[in-house]
Amino acid sequence: MRKKAKKPRVVIGGDHASTEAKPAVIAYLQSEGYSVTDVGTDNPSSCDYPVFAHRLCEEIREGRAELGILICGTGIGMSIAANKHRGIRAALCCDAFSTEMSRLHNAANVACFGARVLDTETICRLCDLFLSTSPLDEERHIRRRKELDEIENGTFDPDGKNNE
Repeated sequence: MRKKAKKPRVVIGGDHASTEAKPAVIAYLQSEGYSVTDVGTDNPSSCDYPVFAHRLCEEIREGRAELGILICGTGIGMSIAANKHRGIRAALCCDAFSTEMSRLHNAANVACFGARVLDTETICRLCDLFLSTSPLDEERHIRRRKELDEIENGTFDPDGKNNE
């Protein structure tokens, strides 16, 4: 008998543009067996997306969740805000191919969606794809992800002089 893979703990956040999509995404993910933590907002009044991106990133950085879902109007603001946090690789996900590649090649740990760009059903489907895809462990992808970490840490040597 095959053992079921343990589903990752998920954290979700969004700004005022997410207040219709986010509850539906949470319900869908929970129905699929994911444990989901919601860091807000539930209020349709205008609010600042960096606040919710920060809350989500801290959940991941502190080990309370493995993967995150952020929703704003376009997904762009959330992806920019999330990527300001050390250890976060946020990807703007607009279609199945880019969503899958963000995990396979880049080991993204946060998917960002635009509630004014994608319908809720599509966001749910892409969340499922993102959460169920594992990063490839091929040497070239590992090397490139290491280089991303070095850029973040200020130790990147693009000329490779430190490797000679």
